[in-house]
Amino acid sequence: MGLDVQTRSSDPDGGPIGVFDSGIGGLTVVAALRRLLPNESIFYVGDTARVPYGGKSKTTIERYSTEISKLLLAENAKMLVVACNTSSALALTYLRDQFSVPVLGVIQPGAAAAIAVSRNKRIGVIGTRATIASKAYDQAIQAMCAEAQVFSRACPLLVPLIEEGMFRDEVTDLTLQRYLESLLQKDIDTLVLGCTHYPLLREAIARVVGAKVTLVDSAQNCALAVQDALLKKKKINQRADGNLRVALTDATEGFLRVAEKVLGLDIRNVELLGVRES
Repeated sequence: MGLDVQTRSSDPDGGPIGVFDSGIGGLTVVAALRRLLPNESIFYVGDTARVPYGGKSKTTIERYSTEISKLLLAENAKMLVVACNTSSALALTYLRDQFSVPVLGVIQPGAAAAIAVSRNKRIGVIGTRATIASKAYDQAIQAMCAEAQVFSRACPLLVPLIEEGMFRDEVTDLTLQRYLESLLQKDIDTLVLGCTHYPLLREAIARVVGAKVTLVDSAQNCALAVQDALLKKKKINQRADGNLRVALTDATEGFLRVAEKVLGLDIRNVELLGVRES
């Protein structure tokens, strides 16, 4: 049974969609949600005090994810969106066991989209070390399509390059070439961007892999899954008053403003939240 958390409002349909990530990368999911569901309010929490999650243990990621989820539920979130591939890979089942609201991750939608677009069922996946080591994408893809072959590559240098705003830079292109060379040699026709930071590098990645490889954006497909879940539960907000709140657990205005500009988001006041240890 899920854990019921004290919330501010008794109107579950009017509550925001709660979205969290280990840092700022999950704003790619927020941007996709804003385009798809403009009437929905969104409360985003980036755990910038403890980023990155990618090198941490399963137990630690479960604890961090629970603590951030409680912050969102205290604001009456009607559902939780785990906009972090590492947390989705290692903590999603744990969160679903803890809380009574719907909890969606980014891996299942990304896996389903990859299968749908791949012609030769040879699918590449890039992500953090923890996401790749978990084999969460491999398992999700092969559970949906047994004949699919999955080739994965951890890319630990990409997030720092993204957070430096190096979207069009020779260093970024060379790093991508180094990481992606082995996947391209496997004749993949689809590449899953298995980290919510990576859509910010979509143009650079496309330059390296070429037109024959289709890029699957886990952020966009996660937003579609959220829409589907809200429709099924009849919790779509029909009022045109959706707003965006952004909170961080540590100040990091620099990259936040880069992401805001690139993603076309309107982020005004940024709240600073303390995390209560579980």
